[in-house]
Order: sequence, then C-alpha cells, then structure tokens
Amino acid sequence: MPLSRGRRALDITLAGVGLVVSAPVLAVAAVLVRAGSPGPVLFRQQRMGAGERPFTILKLRTMVVDAAGPGITLADDPRVTRVGDVLRRTSIDELPQLVNILRGDMTLVGPRPETVSLAVRYPASSRWVLQHTPGLTGPVQVRMRDATPTCARVPETGAEAAEVEALTERWYLEEVVPRRVVVDEEFLADPSLRRTVAVLAETVRYLVRPHPRSVAPSTR
Repeated sequence: MPLSRGRRALDITLAGVGLVVSAPVLAVAAVLVRAGSPGPVLFRQQRMGAGERPFTILKLRTMVVDAAGPGITLADDPRVTRVGDVLRRTSIDELPQLVNILRGDMTLVGPRPETVSLAVRYPASSRWVLQHTPGLTGPVQVRMRDATPTCARVPETGAEAAEVEALTERWYLEEVVPRRVVVDEEFLADPSLRRTVAVLAETVRYLVRPHPRSVAPSTR
C-alpha cells in the first residue's frame, strides 16, 4: 500500500539526516566487522517489500560468511560474531537500511522486512501484512524484541540439522508471525504521521534505556 506524502517526506528527511549523522559510527563499525571475521562489511539479502515485491536489504554483516541454519536468528545463535552481537544489541547493524528508505524500498515505521523464503510460507491469515511497506522500526520491533521465545534452539551440524531447522522455521511461522501481525495491525489500521512519530519516539526510548538482552527471534 502506498505511503502518504507526509510519511514519505518524513522518511526522506530523517533517513538523509540519519545517514549523515551516523556516518562516523558506520565507518567505525565497518572496520570492526572486517577485523572481526573474514567477509564483506555489508550483508545483502532479498526481502519481501510492499505488494510482495522483493528488494535487496542492506545491513552490516553480523554473522560468519556462508553460515548454514534456519532463516531466523535466535538467542545465542553461534553464527553471530562477537562484533555482530554488539551491533545487533545496539541496532547499529540496521543503519544501512536508511539507504533502503531513501530508495523507497522501506519506510521508517512498518512491519518487519521478512525474507522472501519465509514470506511465501506465511499463514493465509497473515499474508495481508506483506502488502505494506516494511519498516526500519515498528511496534513489533520495539514491543516484541525482548519477548522470550518458546523455541530457542539453533540447528547443530550433523544428520539432525535439516529436521531441527524445519521445526524451528515452522514454529516461527505458526506461532511468532501471527502474534506479530496482531501487533502490526493496530498501527497499520491508521498509519498516520502522528502515530508514526509516536512509534519513532517509542523506539528512541527503548534504545536509550537499559533492557535485557534480546532473545526474540529475528530474520537474519
């Protein structure tokens, strides 16, 4: 669904300013990513955009290169590097998505940008959320970030890996996604500029206050 002119103007303004202000932080983070493990600084992946149109999301790389496993990241995921763990907890790894916002792939506030492989398997009752532009932040990203998952096992190497990976993703699609969509629905029913600013303010408050380490599942 198309964004209002007001929300798009806010996206362009804040994303542009954000890139300029965060440039020194991104530069330092890029050096740490390269020094922490072999591989590129940026992580690129196909995500589902508005109207189920795929786009390439940009993030700072937080995992070892070519790591096998499920399409979601759980607590204490061994694929996450030491530097990547810090970047994830501070959300610095998300800053390159400001470029996605300027491109129009994303918006400041909206549903989580889902991987294509998981999005095509969404339950029928949840697929409507894929018509909306995914957001850098949103009610789900803030309010469910510290939710304790009932399934927190990452597949081990060996014969059981494929089975555990399938069970993990099934749990995510059947249990987590419907709960997220319910939270998203409240905002998406009236995504006004005022409510957008309110969610942004809620996000800032979350980031600056002490909080427990996130154990909620997230897409890679």
